[in-house]
Amino acid sequence: MESKLSCQPATDGTPVKETKHDFDPLRHLTFKRPSKVYTMKDLGLPEHTGISPVAVSEPFPLFTQEAVRRMREEVLHPDVLENCQYSGHLAQCQLRGFATKYAPFVYDAWKHPATLNIISEVAKVDLVTAMDFEIGTVNISVKSEERKQEELAALIEKSQFDEDEGIAGCPWEDDKPIVDWHCDSYPFVCVTMLSDCSQMVGGETALKKGNGDVLKVRGPEIGYAVVLQGRYIEHQALRALGAAERITMVTSFRARSPHITDDTVLTTVRAVSDLSELYYDFTEYRLDLLKERIGTQVEALHEARKRGKKFATANLKAFLQGQAKFLEHMDKEIVFEAEVMAGKAKVKDLAEASIEKLKKRARV
Repeated sequence: MESKLSCQPATDGTPVKETKHDFDPLRHLTFKRPSKVYTMKDLGLPEHTGISPVAVSEPFPLFTQEAVRRMREEVLHPDVLENCQYSGHLAQCQLRGFATKYAPFVYDAWKHPATLNIISEVAKVDLVTAMDFEIGTVNISVKSEERKQEELAALIEKSQFDEDEGIAGCPWEDDKPIVDWHCDSYPFVCVTMLSDCSQMVGGETALKKGNGDVLKVRGPEIGYAVVLQGRYIEHQALRALGAAERITMVTSFRARSPHITDDTVLTTVRAVSDLSELYYDFTEYRLDLLKERIGTQVEALHEARKRGKKFATANLKAFLQGQAKFLEHMDKEIVFEAEVMAGKAKVKDLAEASIEKLKKRARV
């Protein structure tokens, strides 16, 4: 494909031309294995829970600065802000369902085999993106520079006071979380940071362990990512202070194999989605899984009959009952549109000043 050109401000204010390349794993991926990966056992959860023994990873480098810049340009484009913005109980400002129409670089980055191999390696299970609608969901938090400096000053003051009083600790621990405890709709997620958070305090992900204790995993740096089996672990995002913006990209994943249990639900996403697109994606991939399962079963029946084996009644009935539950689950998740309380918010419903700041931050 022919390269495209765009103007990007130079450090002295002089516009310079930047060649835009299609997604190239050699150019845009910078993966290094995470320093630690926590297992379900580490969290005191039953080892058979979920589709992998992996619970969550420490942050690891995934995308280059150029890749992050390209992603920001696409997700903060006015068309995306105008047409793909939602607000719900888990996030006040989300950009969803834009990748296939507005963000070809984002789409290709997450669908590329090299990226899928990395996420699968960390998760210890072969994964694919859950649905096209769920590629690159963006959570946005924007603060004024004045508010950012106030937070940093308050943190420093409280820290110094605590030290003087002999009660030093994390000065932000008492702050309320961004969202309450919850489980995700999809088996795995990969959370990638698209903002410079070098001055950010807090922003960890808290995970509830089997005994009720809490494990905190630090937030990723710009271009870094965290892999989490969020469908099966209660977690919450803790408040981040001292950063003018916090933009994270969340892509959801499911097992590639049709023979691995798929516990996907639409609970947390139904109200903040284009239901038609969401239902199409959900139904198509689930029926494709069912088709593959039935195809495998038919082949097994043909082979058994060819070999003169006795018909395995119990095995077939178990298979049929499993698929009946599979379809019953689908029916439960596809709620009539009239029964869903939409959480979509148009740009005009949000502070115009915040939106203007977003538009100006299309590049790092």
